Amino acid sequence: MALKIYNTLSRSVEPFKSITPGKVGMYVCGVTVYDDCHIGHGRTFIAFDVARRWLQESGYDVKFVRNVTDVDDKIIKRAAERKILPSELAETYTKRMQEDLGELGCLPPSVEPRATQYIPKMLALIEKLEEKGYAYQDKNGDVDFSVRKFKPYGALSGKKVDELQPGERVRVEEAKQDPLDFALWKRAKPGEPEWDSKWGKGRPGWHIECSAMSCDLLGETFDIHGGGPDLMFPHHENEIAQSEAANGKKFVNTWMHSGPLRVNGEKMSKSLGNFWTIRDALKETNTQYGDKNGNETLRFFLLRSHYRSPIDFSSALVEDAHQALIRLYTALKNTPADDNPLDWNEKYAAQFKEAMDDDFNTAQAVAVLFELAKEVNQTKSPELARQLKKLGGVLGILQLAPEAFVKGAVDSVDEAAVEALIAERKAAKAAKNWARADEIRKELLEKNIVLECSRRCDDLAQSLISMAEQTEKPEWWDQAKKELSEADPVMAQIIRANPEGFLATRGNPFETLLRSVIGQQTVSYTHLRA
Repeated sequence: MALKIYNTLSRSVEPFKSITPGKVGMYVCGVTVYDDCHIGHGRTFIAFDVARRWLQESGYDVKFVRNVTDVDDKIIKRAAERKILPSELAETYTKRMQEDLGELGCLPPSVEPRATQYIPKMLALIEKLEEKGYAYQDKNGDVDFSVRKFKPYGALSGKKVDELQPGERVRVEEAKQDPLDFALWKRAKPGEPEWDSKWGKGRPGWHIECSAMSCDLLGETFDIHGGGPDLMFPHHENEIAQSEAANGKKFVNTWMHSGPLRVNGEKMSKSLGNFWTIRDALKETNTQYGDKNGNETLRFFLLRSHYRSPIDFSSALVEDAHQALIRLYTALKNTPADDNPLDWNEKYAAQFKEAMDDDFNTAQAVAVLFELAKEVNQTKSPELARQLKKLGGVLGILQLAPEAFVKGAVDSVDEAAVEALIAERKAAKAAKNWARADEIRKELLEKNIVLECSRRCDDLAQSLISMAEQTEKPEWWDQAKKELSEADPVMAQIIRANPEGFLATRGNPFETLLRSVIGQQTVSYTHLRA
């Protein structure tokens, strides 16, 4: 199946065909560098990092452009509050943004232009718009774009000009000819950064920078433009208007937008106390799971959902992602991969490719990884382990040392004491002292240690033993026991610990029990979040 991408502009999934065979021009709106990036930025940039990686894996030479907005009202205000120059503030947070996205495993952009480097090209574009009758200087000295003169306005967002209300993400300004018009060039104010222009000293509006940068670096029509859901209107809508009005041609072939991120079901907001920067999230996950393990856990959490779907950020869901990653790394720990290249003709690789070609469907691709991990556990095949590791690498995961990831942040734990408790718990289970076994499990949990077989295995083991006490062993049990042990390592562990236990019935209950433990781990313990 050839690659298909959902195009926000057409509201449909379309076959992807690049303008130049074998090459892709891709522009993703960056951040305004007045503060640290938040976890929503992380979701967006990981989504487009994965898309870029898949395009490259598919054989395309990708020119990936991500801009930096280093002059803006927010930067000027924050710099004034800190009594530093706007350029100093912007430089500080540009470096921190680059560090944060690097920690999340995002590849650096091919080009990272800054707004302040593109002032001459912005001015040239504004002059072109003025010559064509789309731009005018208003009563305050700003230069504005005349929205109503661009007839297709609203095609991307689905908004109709006559239904737009002044103030709906549109700044109301009496000096404009129309409240819906937006600023291309802002007249200089005392103490602000300024540049010379034919309209007097000033600085660029927000929207014009992306048109100037993208058209200069990728051409007046290019392949893919992406960004977060909040940028669709008015930013991307305004980019289309000013670019197509100036150049008289289609601006972008495929528009991509990531889905929204909420925190514990609510919009992320400092006023609600649920605002997470990438740095805060990385600090917490690395403390809980081990250095660099937390980075990958956060990346995996953010990419395992389809990039267009809404995502909820919570500590419990991040923990779930960590446990899921442990399952994958456990397969690699128990079966080292060989060094051969990735075989795209292999069954699981073909399924993975089909998922990624379907609008970068990481949710389905990750499901393929878990199916593959299950088979690695069963077969102990180095070839399949290699497939698992390299397919994970396509998504930017599963490249750490498996043993270290599974062990996690347990270096500060008294392992001898933990092993003693595990041995005592095993003895209690053998003696059918389930109360004491459960007490030890809870004691370990209080130390942030969980037995990965945990309560679920206890329940299954008790079920086996109680059946043995109540029923004569059926003639098929020895063969079934062999099948269960080969099919899943947890069942093998349970059966070894309870050799006299058996299932009283085969058929649906047998299959249900087998399915219920598929994917569980047999590692002794891992470190949980506090």
